[in-house]
Amino acid sequence: MDQATDGLTERFRQDGYVVIDNLLSSAEVGLYRSIYDRFLSGEIEAGDKRTDLGAGSDRQSTGENITQIMWPSALYPELTELPLHDRALRLARQLIGDDAELDFDMLIDKAPGSATPTPWHQDAGYWIDLPDDRAASIWVSLDTATLDSGCMWYVAGSHLGPVRRHWPAGKGGGAIECEGSEDEPGAVAVPLVPGAAAAHAGRTLHYSRGNSTTDRHRRAYILNYRPAAMIALEREQGMDHGQTSNVRLVRNSGATDEGE
Repeated sequence: MDQATDGLTERFRQDGYVVIDNLLSSAEVGLYRSIYDRFLSGEIEAGDKRTDLGAGSDRQSTGENITQIMWPSALYPELTELPLHDRALRLARQLIGDDAELDFDMLIDKAPGSATPTPWHQDAGYWIDLPDDRAASIWVSLDTATLDSGCMWYVAGSHLGPVRRHWPAGKGGGAIECEGSEDEPGAVAVPLVPGAAAAHAGRTLHYSRGNSTTDRHRRAYILNYRPAAMIALEREQGMDHGQTSNVRLVRNSGATDEGE
């Protein structure tokens, strides 16, 4: 985590996102993949925590267009004993402050040939208003994430602007969307190798293309952090990101899922 001494935190504050090259080793990636695939196969039961984030898409998939599983660490607590949660927490505290704690985690998988994009959005579009909006979403790639498989795109500096108006994506599936484009000034694709991660702020505009490859998944493990006092305030207002139910509060729409 010594990358912060090389300007990691300053780049996060300036651009609204930053890349971390080696958050997990190749051996650790293999371990997380094996657990992840147990979720995907249903061996680890997710119940109502498992949804199709691309359910509103026009695409008619034989399975889930975009598989989303909320709170994997609550469903399989052994995950918290593995390296990622500790490393991600230390990274989040470097980026947004020593009071950062885990707000929620989730898995988002784009299967080969699923080809369903995640719409442009800001994570803050899913959240309630809080007096302190510091947040860091740490998006960890367990596969080679490319343009064709659905790597993340970010708009540098967009976190410094307001939360844009969001609305239900597609035909009213779980996702929400706002205005955004790959041609927007500051938009950049961020391919990642397995074990690398990208951290972004709550207002950072981002999206990803669908997975058009025929031979590889695009598995991501996302951990979101915010100040402990703000997590407590969220919980007081009934927002736990689906930890106790599959109903989530949303700032500007009736959508019920988180974005990546």
